[in-house]
Amino acid sequence: MMTVHDPSLAGGQSHDARPHAIVIGAGFGGLAAAVRLGARGYRVTVVEKLDEPGGRASQFRQDGFTFDAGPTIITAPFVFEELWALCGRRLSDDVDLRPLDPFYTVRFDDGQEFHVNGDDKAMEAEIAKFSPGDVAGYRRYLAESERCFQAGFTGMIDKTYATLGAMAGALPDLILRRAERSVYKLVSKYIKNEKLRQGLSFHPLFIGGNPMRSSGVLSLISYLEREYGVHYAIGGTHALVKGLSGLIKGQGGVIRTGVEVAEITVESGRATGVRLADGEHLPASIVVSNADAGWTYTKLLANHPRKRWTDAKVDRAKYSMSLLVWYFGTDRRYEDVGHHTVMMGPRYGGLLHDIFDAKVLADDFSLYLYRPTATDPSVAPEGCDSFYVLSPVPNLDAGIDWTAAAEPYRRKIEAHLEATLLPGLGRHVVTQRLMTPVDFRDRLLSVKGAAFGMEPVITQLAWFRPHNKSEEVENLFLVGAGTHPGAGLPGVVSSAKILDKVVPHASTVV
Repeated sequence: MMTVHDPSLAGGQSHDARPHAIVIGAGFGGLAAAVRLGARGYRVTVVEKLDEPGGRASQFRQDGFTFDAGPTIITAPFVFEELWALCGRRLSDDVDLRPLDPFYTVRFDDGQEFHVNGDDKAMEAEIAKFSPGDVAGYRRYLAESERCFQAGFTGMIDKTYATLGAMAGALPDLILRRAERSVYKLVSKYIKNEKLRQGLSFHPLFIGGNPMRSSGVLSLISYLEREYGVHYAIGGTHALVKGLSGLIKGQGGVIRTGVEVAEITVESGRATGVRLADGEHLPASIVVSNADAGWTYTKLLANHPRKRWTDAKVDRAKYSMSLLVWYFGTDRRYEDVGHHTVMMGPRYGGLLHDIFDAKVLADDFSLYLYRPTATDPSVAPEGCDSFYVLSPVPNLDAGIDWTAAAEPYRRKIEAHLEATLLPGLGRHVVTQRLMTPVDFRDRLLSVKGAAFGMEPVITQLAWFRPHNKSEEVENLFLVGAGTHPGAGLPGVVSSAKILDKVVPHASTVV
């Protein structure tokens, strides 16, 4: 039986006899980890730098409007239902999750729209609007998307890849699925119309990937959406954060906000707790980091010698793009605008090259427009709309001076929205806030201001990513976008499920 000494009991520091687990970061990965550790008998303390739980999924209120700061597209609700079941509850007890129809609208630069939902007949009709000859190819693409789902989601998402042998076990399915081929190339094998190729291949951008080089296995997202839908939580995505926080407190766990971790303390190669920025030391038998993986190794373990994830290796890794996000509220409603709209720019491959490779701020852009008031009027004053619009932009390797570039770029986005979907926008904005790559670095402690951590290229997936069980320090574990399986709500929440396989049960801790 594996045993781990629990230093938190030394000196009678707690009247709770359960072994202590510290979780760094109250993003979705950290909150899901806390629930699973609590269910396995640990006394859990979550420490969060921000003033409330959520991390990238925090929420802010301004002038009567409510804004989700980060993720807004909820798929695979079963990954959340599992967490509630661990606590003897149902997700619906605490969260009002509504399916959306359509899931989202893809609007092309010439004004044509592609409406995506889970109905096969409706989707084939949408395909036929653009290219009747692609309907048969679309059916074959969906079949391939399902096979990719079985290989890359069902077969990998909650598995641990701590050894090359484990990775070798996954290779036959990946080879069969031609995992080295990009999502765009896979879609193009079945679809000839360029607009449809774009509309069916852009999904890796939701998890920080370039569709032109992200593994074609990520086409599984098409099947995932079709099979399980796209959902919205009434009150905003943060309603899930509140629900998870309630589960943790119901287990006797504690969430401490407004406290920053300065260091993971290590003795004899084992994590023994964390030291906060104010000098307080919190001892623990295990530490789980939901912080950015690169930040965890280069900052929180800066004083510990590392063999694999050295500062140089972390710096050399390929990182996702960043985002500019403009949150705004209007004193009128735009009833013709749906809940989610993806606005394609005039270029696709060229723009992706500028963002990921050339790292220049292009004159054109593609946008994602989020209007939760289409479904939930409660997030804005009566007669008003709450929005955010995000634009993928280069990460901080680009050297862009965002103090000078942010506002002119925002104004270009505003002008584009006013000329297309939101007439008169400039006259109706009554509140606003802007988030740039600098905020991802300074507020969310993300290496290079990358919005999604390490880029999901084939050489940075599974075993090639920082492992869920740290390779550098015993009793240290990683969850979140920077480890396996990667970014996106299903991936981040599933990274916590892997803890059940690599963290000893509390009953073995002495």
